[in-house]
Amino acid sequence: MIERKSSREIAKQTQAGMIVAETLELLASAAQPGITTAELDKIAEKHIKRRGGVATFKGYRGFPGSICASPNAMIVHGIPGPYRLQAGDILSLDVGVTFRGFVGDSAVTVAIGDVPEKTRRLLAACQEGLRRMIEQCRVGNRLHDLGAACQAYVEGEAGFGVVRQLVGHGVGRRMHEDPQIPNYGQPGTGPELREGMVFAIEPMITAGSHDIFLDSDDGWSIYTVDGSMAAHFEHTVAITADGPLILTLGPDGSSVVDRPV
Repeated sequence: MIERKSSREIAKQTQAGMIVAETLELLASAAQPGITTAELDKIAEKHIKRRGGVATFKGYRGFPGSICASPNAMIVHGIPGPYRLQAGDILSLDVGVTFRGFVGDSAVTVAIGDVPEKTRRLLAACQEGLRRMIEQCRVGNRLHDLGAACQAYVEGEAGFGVVRQLVGHGVGRRMHEDPQIPNYGQPGTGPELREGMVFAIEPMITAGSHDIFLDSDDGWSIYTVDGSMAAHFEHTVAITADGPLILTLGPDGSSVVDRPV
């Protein structure tokens, strides 16, 4: 069942989303050559605690980090550790925060120093895929309109691959709620969107094949099979009578997720 939130509950969830946006801002600024992903994790955990929140990912189903930090061909669920960023890398940063009983969830992929033009186009395509999915978050549309819009752009226009096995999800009092939200699909299908639904919308795309595999050593990290670069952008979005409302924005109404790459 897809849970619907009241306007008051959405306002509470926006507070969690603001802490997420602040944390991503700090991480994106700190993600420079020479820093380790474990050091980025400490930055995030310190800020989240200072703001009165809880790092939702830490301990979730046994995950050891406060954030997910996934470089290069790693798509998602990277465990922060000794990996030291180098110029030419890209890094996907995924942050979840629980604040006063509600969860905010957002992600961005950043370039570390200079990267090839194709890599920048990959990041821009994922960002645009997210924007097009959010645009579909309107009362009366169908759930798979979101994924169809992403796939049409990413694969049809930009020439990259949309990951099939990883999806977005409902989010609210729990990290994962119904429904699952694929980043591909047939328009006009799936449940009807209704006011009060809140989704974590997160396209994950690759510069090559959309095939993926799970690292059997750590049981978390997910990579592209062909070793191609991967990008991941995400916002928490509410369906309202006035259209989509992004809940993971900073105090000034902006987010590093939406800035030109």
